[in-house]
Amino acid sequence: MRVVSHRRLVEFYEAEGHGDSKTALERWYNVAEKADWRNLSDIKVDFPSTDYVGNQHYVFNIKGNKYRLVVVVKFTISHLFVRFVGTHSEYNKIDASTI
Repeated sequence: MRVVSHRRLVEFYEAEGHGDSKTALERWYNVAEKADWRNLSDIKVDFPSTDYVGNQHYVFNIKGNKYRLVVVVKFTISHLFVRFVGTHSEYNKIDASTI
């Protein structure tokens, strides 16, 4: 899969107070880049707690659910678009299916 954009992940974990997310986000990125996911079942092999929230949006728990990552997955073109990365409390303030 092609992850667009890794820069958003880097900006998040380099921001003050989020440095503890670096290892988990980089692990997610490395697994996702090497993956050949065709559906949610494929994703769940690598990340069992992943949720589909509608409109091609998927939510990943990062670092034991301290952080949330929302991506749009386009299976037909093997692309993942990072739409949101933030704390669990920040995630609760958004509509994950439309962000």
